[in-house]
Parts: sequence; structure tokens; C-alpha cells
Amino acid sequence: MGNNVAIAPSRSLPVHQRKMVIVAEKKRPFADWEATLAGIAGGNTVPAYAPNHSVFTRQTESVMTSKRIPINGAAFSKKGDAVMARNKSQPEPITADQKNPPVDWAAFLAGMSRGKTILEYSEGRTVFMQGDVADSVWYLQKGKVKHAVTSQQGKEAIVALVGPGEFFGEGCLAGRPLRMATATTLTECTLYKIEKPLMMRLLHEQHDISELFVNHLLIRNMRYQEDLVDQLFNSSEKRLARILLLLSHYGKDAKAETILPGINQEHLAQMVGTTRSRVSHFMNKFRTMGFINYAGSGALTVNSGLLSVVLSD
Repeated sequence: MGNNVAIAPSRSLPVHQRKMVIVAEKKRPFADWEATLAGIAGGNTVPAYAPNHSVFTRQTESVMTSKRIPINGAAFSKKGDAVMARNKSQPEPITADQKNPPVDWAAFLAGMSRGKTILEYSEGRTVFMQGDVADSVWYLQKGKVKHAVTSQQGKEAIVALVGPGEFFGEGCLAGRPLRMATATTLTECTLYKIEKPLMMRLLHEQHDISELFVNHLLIRNMRYQEDLVDQLFNSSEKRLARILLLLSHYGKDAKAETILPGINQEHLAQMVGTTRSRVSHFMNKFRTMGFINYAGSGALTVNSGLLSVVLSD
């Protein structure tokens, strides 16, 4: 048993009580990054730093994502090769980098005859459950999917919302044996289930696909970093305002956007990390100030003025 082990659960028990079956998984060697970088002639340096020396600061770090909602009262934009902080009186969103057009993943996957399955799910369907074997990557062509983690005490927290054109479940590519969250559809969805061997082959053999997929992962990683900073340093009111702006795709157009009716205050409370009563209090406050509006169908419209809550001291 010199190999790594993957753990497969028994589906007949609850998530936190499932019996585990050990399945051998072939060990993959780690990449020798130092040797790889040492062989590169240009574009890299090897500086030596004293203890407590700043490697980079927030003002000098490159901003790579589009439609970014500012955190801690500062928004950043890139102009030429210089990155500069905007004044609070200029809360314009970051513009997207148009150098590389987005790939049509749906058309690309439609050309695959093996290793993928196209599925149509109605609202409220479970795509996979926390503790299931991670053996595939999912691509969401249409709809909205939530990722929620459930503790052993039964407490649930929404950790991510996936929108059209995004991948999820890619942890299996890094050797993760089990699903870390439950994926549930919030609307009617069209999904592509891509088997792990096919996705691994595409990433190894087609460099353009691997480059686009890595870019997707980097953007998602930056979003998770911003979410962590938001959770650590901002109040629940600011966190709620930022989440509402993200859900309404702030920065896509200079107009108010509507949030799906399927996202209720309980969902928002799980995403913010607070109680539903606190969310209800802040939502009433935002409504009184004209930052949000409710349509007759229950759909929520978010106005760009809500950004002032995020930028306030």
C-alpha cells in the first residue's frame, strides 16, 4: 500500500456518517519547479530578501480579473503598464482584458464524442453530494448552481455560486478523492459532465485548452482570496453589499441588474456568514436608501449606488 489512497463513501448513509472504502490511486510525482525555473534564460530573477521585507504591496500587485468589486475601500484599474488606486469618488468598475477572446466551451465540448455527457437539470436538483467520489469535471452552459458545505452538526454554508460559462468540480484533477461540497441547481440548468481521463488528456495534449483552463482557475482563485479578505476584515453589512453587487454582475453594464428569484435571504445569510435576521435588517435598510428594489415576481434589482456601502469607512 505504498500508493496514495482515495476514499469512496457509501451512498446509503448521511454525508457525515458514510463508511469509507479505500481505493488505491497511483501516486504522481511533484514537479521540480526550481529546476524548471533555473532552465529559463529570461523573464525571471532570483532576489534574496531579508526577514520582514515586503515582496510586493497591494498598490503594485497586478490586477487580472474583470468586474471586480473593491474590498477594504479601494478599487484598482490598469492603465498601460501602471496599476493605480482609484479615488473613492471614482468607483468605476475594472474593465475586462479583451486581448484573449473567451473560448466557446459548449461548441468545443459538443465536438467530443466520448467522455462527456450533456444533462438537463430542473431547479432544485442535486448535481453531486458532499462526500461523493470526485471522478469528473462539470461545465455549466446555462443556469445557476450553488455549492454548499454541511457540517457534522447539520449547519449549512454556501461557499460559491457558479454561473454560465464556468467549470466546477475540478478538484478531482489535483487528486482530490471526494467532493468537498454539495452542488445544487438554483434554476433550470444545462450541464456538461466531463470524465476525469478526458479532461486530463485535453489539458496535456492541447496547450490552448490548458492555457484557457488555467486562466479560469487563476481568476477563480483571486475571487476566493478577495472573499477571504472580505470575510476577515469587513462588517456583515459590507459583506452583504459586496455579495449583492457580485450576484447582480456589477460592472458588466452601467445599469441595475436583477438577481435570480431563487436566491433568498437564507441563502444570503449563509453566504455572508451571519443570521437571517441581520440580513433582513440590512436589506430593509438598503431598500429604504434606494439601493435595491423588489419586483412583483419577487426578483431583486440591485442599483450601482450600493457600491457606496462597500467603499464607506
